[in-house]
Amino acid sequence: MSNPRYPHTQFSEQDIKDLSATMKVGILGTVTPEGLPHLTLITTLMASSPKEMVWGQFMEGVSKQHIKQNPKTGFMVMGLDKNVWRGCAVYTHSAKEGREYDFYNNTPLFRYNAYFGVHTVHYMNLIAQTGKHPLPMNQIILAAVKTMIAKFFSLKHEKAVVLNLWSKAFYDKIDNLKFLAYVGADGYPVIIPLIQAQSLDREHMIFSFGAFGEELSQIPANIPMAVFGMALSMEDVLVRGTYQGAKRSAGVKCGVVQLDYAYNPMPPTPMQIYPEVPIEAVIEF
Repeated sequence: MSNPRYPHTQFSEQDIKDLSATMKVGILGTVTPEGLPHLTLITTLMASSPKEMVWGQFMEGVSKQHIKQNPKTGFMVMGLDKNVWRGCAVYTHSAKEGREYDFYNNTPLFRYNAYFGVHTVHYMNLIAQTGKHPLPMNQIILAAVKTMIAKFFSLKHEKAVVLNLWSKAFYDKIDNLKFLAYVGADGYPVIIPLIQAQSLDREHMIFSFGAFGEELSQIPANIPMAVFGMALSMEDVLVRGTYQGAKRSAGVKCGVVQLDYAYNPMPPTPMQIYPEVPIEAVIEF
């Protein structure tokens, strides 16, 4: 696979060491049965060899179902030093024992946890990756300011209440992390840090092109797009909708996503929250 976005087809020894850190942000991009992008926080995501990635599962969620139906994935890992790796990989198999299984369950997070441990390890073959690069914090701060300007001068025209009050406030916090995903022409999810994103209203997300602008400019209009938001307190939420393309507001180049879906990935019960799923009575036991 030749992709200028991901010039490396292997992990270096230093990459493998860095990606094995327990404290990091790992984001896995998967594709739903409908061909839509989905993002999940996977803190156990790491490289186990120059050509292989693994992650440990300790709770349920739809991403685990997605990879069984479509093995193409995208990933992003960010360390505490704000260095980032992004790329794509193919799911190959899962195991409930082995070297990686033992490694995860002997880390402090799981070894001394009385409630849960890693019960399954998932394996992926690396296709390509960016190599380690720093998150451009100066550009991100400026992009966040530009987003606020564009948001102030943009028309608000919500018709659906996709974001509840908590989710809207969550996405508007400048210090919360956000990540964008769409399915590329090759079928792999592409993940881009989008910390500058904010809610335009309760049906739209807006973001300036000030950070990762070149990549954002290459995204075609009218494709499905997901935006995952998370806090370091481990709160997170996922929304999805249709990308409206680039526009200018108060001279700021920005993109807008019209939302039609919201998902709560947090335990104890990850579930769709918009459109609302009817509650059905249990009649069989």
